Amino acid sequence: MEKIYVLDTNVLLHDPLAIYAFAEHKVVIPMTVLEELDVIKDRRDKDVSREARVAINTIDKIVGDASPRELLAGVPINSADSDTDTKRCEGSLAIYPDQQITLTDNVPFLNGNHDHANDNRIINVGLSLQATHPRSSVCLVTKDINMRIKAKGSGLERVEDYRKDKVLDDLDLMSKGYIQFSGSFWSTIESVKTEAHGRHTVHVINKSHLPNIYFNMFVIDDEDFIGFVVNLDQEHVFLLDINKQHLMNQNFWGILPRNLEQAMAFYLLRHDNSDLMVMTGPAGSGKTLLALAYGLQVTMEEKRFNKIIVARSTPPMAEDIGFLPGTEEEKMAPWLAAFDDNLEILHGADEHSFSSIDYVKQKANIQFKSLNFMRGRSFNNALIIIDEAQGLTQFQLKSIVTRVGSNSKIIVLGNLAQIDNKYITPLTSGLTYLVEKTKSFKYASVMHVNGIERSRLAEFAEENL
Repeated sequence: MEKIYVLDTNVLLHDPLAIYAFAEHKVVIPMTVLEELDVIKDRRDKDVSREARVAINTIDKIVGDASPRELLAGVPINSADSDTDTKRCEGSLAIYPDQQITLTDNVPFLNGNHDHANDNRIINVGLSLQATHPRSSVCLVTKDINMRIKAKGSGLERVEDYRKDKVLDDLDLMSKGYIQFSGSFWSTIESVKTEAHGRHTVHVINKSHLPNIYFNMFVIDDEDFIGFVVNLDQEHVFLLDINKQHLMNQNFWGILPRNLEQAMAFYLLRHDNSDLMVMTGPAGSGKTLLALAYGLQVTMEEKRFNKIIVARSTPPMAEDIGFLPGTEEEKMAPWLAAFDDNLEILHGADEHSFSSIDYVKQKANIQFKSLNFMRGRSFNNALIIIDEAQGLTQFQLKSIVTRVGSNSKIIVLGNLAQIDNKYITPLTSGLTYLVEKTKSFKYASVMHVNGIERSRLAEFAEENL
């Protein structure tokens, strides 16, 4: 059965290369979608306008010099074969003139004369194709939940979300940075080879016991064993034996870990072999405080970095920061107040706390940046902290991570339970994508900090409200 996929505008804004994601099937772009992309490409919102332009250029590249008749029937979608560097046809792309749809087609069309006219015109394309292609499977693909409900209610048989960017089927499967065994871990191991490397002890076990293990992960059990993956090969896992008391006594800028997950996060932050660290966890688990304390320690005391770059995902930051008077840092201050709060925790007990905070900001060279202005730059000798990253798409996070230069490290923080982007879910968040794509990278690490240490009220609210 031929499969026809009608794409909504938000799909192409979410993934400008989505046209290539439907294999050998037919992709239909309604004329209304092209009109919306044309309007969006000139917006001041640089991220969205850029993605609209990429989508338009992709369509133009496929369409080429096709005739109007060929456009209606479908132009072959050719993609480069990475192995042979040759072109192969995977499907077809058609442009549908939805403005020509009339009520004479005997289809239950939606009225287009109100605020949601464009959505209704796109739905009408699906309804028209469903009526004129009874032997084909017609599916409307949109990120808009309400539009999916409207389309089904209007009689469209198949309506789906765009799922290509989902790297997981269930959030519980996302890597936490550690594997926990109930009881004793060693009771599951048949044989082990133990090596002494100076004052360090390394256990070499068969990889079949830990098939889903990666570099820089922990193995913990109820008997206080803590192992850290320092090496992997095709057959073996090399676990560094870490003393729990030593782990819990780590110190960054006067801050001690309050639970084992924070202690493991401390260890990963300190780990010199990690250029990227992703910390996830609920509100109040200490992610921002740990990252900031580590940043002050390695910048002011150890002189490892020359500056700390701090940025945060907020809806206004996806657009311009405005033309009102003030520096970029002054305009960003309301959105980065969380860092000031954590600086108060670190220096609030000082005799002259405000002077201490200002001194630390200046001495550590803490710079508050808008994500919108990080593209195109290169940050060398810097510690980069991205907070509230759960609201970013995979493309936005990629554009940020690629800014990391030599002798720099990036820490990405986020809570997947607090997403305020209407087109992003925990499974499609750029944060989830980053975790799953980098967990096997030798120079990256992941830690889910689960304990809520902010207050007993915060813990109750996170679990019950």
